Amino acid sequence: MNMLLEFFTDWRAILQVVLLFVMIYLAMYHLRNTNGSLVMAGLLMLIGVLWCLAMVLDLDVISRLLEMILGSLFLMLMIIFQPELRRALGRLGSLAIWEKRRRKELINEVISAMLNMAKRKCGAIVVIECKVRLQQLIDDAVVLDAKVNSPLLESIFYPNSPLHDGAVIIRGDRIVAARVILPLSSSEKISKRLGTRHRASLGISEESDAVTVLVSEESGAVSIGHDGRLYRDLSAVELQKLLDKLIVQKDAGELNETIMELNDQGFPAENAVPGDPEDADWGEK
Repeated sequence: MNMLLEFFTDWRAILQVVLLFVMIYLAMYHLRNTNGSLVMAGLLMLIGVLWCLAMVLDLDVISRLLEMILGSLFLMLMIIFQPELRRALGRLGSLAIWEKRRRKELINEVISAMLNMAKRKCGAIVVIECKVRLQQLIDDAVVLDAKVNSPLLESIFYPNSPLHDGAVIIRGDRIVAARVILPLSSSEKISKRLGTRHRASLGISEESDAVTVLVSEESGAVSIGHDGRLYRDLSAVELQKLLDKLIVQKDAGELNETIMELNDQGFPAENAVPGDPEDADWGEK
């Protein structure tokens, strides 16, 4: 009883227990639904069965073997979860100094791909996920896991490509889904001349904080959709400036200034903007 009272009066002991609990919980939460978790579950079941047999049947050799295995359990965890640990450490290293650089590389690759496709009038729509997760759309699409780069985006939207229908979703600096069917905007203010891609861009921007970049298959014009607004016919400089504020800086004040500049240049931030001839539907060449 005295030992128990001493434990609870020692704040260091309580702090250690809390920290261990939090660390174990976070580790189990982030490692759920991974290949390593399945291997670990199977290993623990095997150890549990062998331990029960050793205790019931008094198997000394197996008991010693299990003690040796448990002694090296930490090393086994490091080996089993090596891919997940490497990925987590990589993300940890990119949270501070490299985060802004990573975002700049992301938008540079997206801009390069969209401008190249605009020259060929190759229709495309890319959704950059922000704070609101788009997991339901991802689950219903073709799930991918590839680092964003211009050639890959261009190959996805190349005519007759198996994945060119629908949109691509980017999370962080990874392409996580292709052939995504986006919700279409139901606003009555939208010009009837706007095509499916423009309506989809507005639709997803009305339901989330995602940023969409699209290329019109009819005119080759590049546009950005965000917060229920569509900015159309952007030049390379304007595209770079707006994406930099939306993705890299994420500064509301600077973003408002940029939007005001675009408005002054003839890019109205409204839901019903005059459109080019209607874009082709998803599957149309």
